[in-house]
Amino acid sequence: MQVIYEDNHIIVAYKESGEIVQGDKTGDKPLSDYVKDYIKEKYAKPGQVFLGVVHRLDRPVSGLVVFARTSKALARLNEMFRKGDVHKTYWAICERKKDAADSMTTSADFTQIESWLVRNEKQNKSYSYNREVPNAKKAVLKYRCLKKGDNFDLLEVQLLTGRHHQIRCQLASIGATIKGDLKYGAKRSNPDGSISLLARHIEFIHPVSKTLISLDSPLPGTFQKFV
Repeated sequence: MQVIYEDNHIIVAYKESGEIVQGDKTGDKPLSDYVKDYIKEKYAKPGQVFLGVVHRLDRPVSGLVVFARTSKALARLNEMFRKGDVHKTYWAICERKKDAADSMTTSADFTQIESWLVRNEKQNKSYSYNREVPNAKKAVLKYRCLKKGDNFDLLEVQLLTGRHHQIRCQLASIGATIKGDLKYGAKRSNPDGSISLLARHIEFIHPVSKTLISLDSPLPGTFQKFV
């Protein structure tokens, strides 16, 4: 567990692919518990450690996760995430196919995707539609190509809404399936079971001190060759 930033009110940690942010039915120890252990040991805190989970990343995704260390910060961060005042940038290594993704060129300009996503709870998967359908939620993101490789492209993605598997589903819908993401049509899995999606950057005004917090994630090995 790697701490990227901490103060009295918030702590930002790097999540490895394969970790879960919060406890679930698997019973695996979540990142939130590792962060609690870190705080308890570093500050010699007696009793239980308070830690608020304000957002999550899918298990096979790596990158930055923000936690609240106080109830004041938790309430304010929850509201900030709800209002879209926390700005997250993702990097995705995507397969190049003979369609929209094949014609991508590196650019400073973003392309916007708007579609309607329907979540299938049994499959733990979302489906994209170009029109509103029953039980669908509108999903919007922006992307641009940062670098082209031999078989894959490195995309930068900015989320404008927060839907289940939104980046994975919407990129796959334009023919840019994330490397290793078998659920959404990748040709093969990554050796470590990850998908090549990284919560690369996060930026927001601190909920208590009102200073700007702007942080970058470490780069997993699969991303380093593109930098």
